[in-house]
Amino acid sequence: MDCIFCKIAAGEIPAKKIFEDNEMLVFHDIEPKAPVHFLVIPKRHISSMMECTAEDSELLGRLLFRAQETAWELGCGDNGARFVINCKSDGGQTVEHLHIHALGGRKLEWPPG
Repeated sequence: MDCIFCKIAAGEIPAKKIFEDNEMLVFHDIEPKAPVHFLVIPKRHISSMMECTAEDSELLGRLLFRAQETAWELGCGDNGARFVINCKSDGGQTVEHLHIHALGGRKLEWPPG
């Protein structure tokens, strides 16, 4: 498979890892849009949130909870953070592997630019 996030999860491409277990990886975004900007990905390839099934619901919960825990660990707990899942081309997804962006460390505007 030619998926960059699968290659990162397999250790074939380096990443600045924050957390890793048998089902997920958390790492810093290489082009941060905020002082804190990291990604949470499942190690198993799921192309998009739009492709998830009912069997994925527990994994999705664990991914979101890890995003929240990591945001706290990186200093965003008191002032908050933004968690974003872009889906497919109209949703702005540029890597076809489910991933959660977490951004914080500054006030974020809405709607995003």
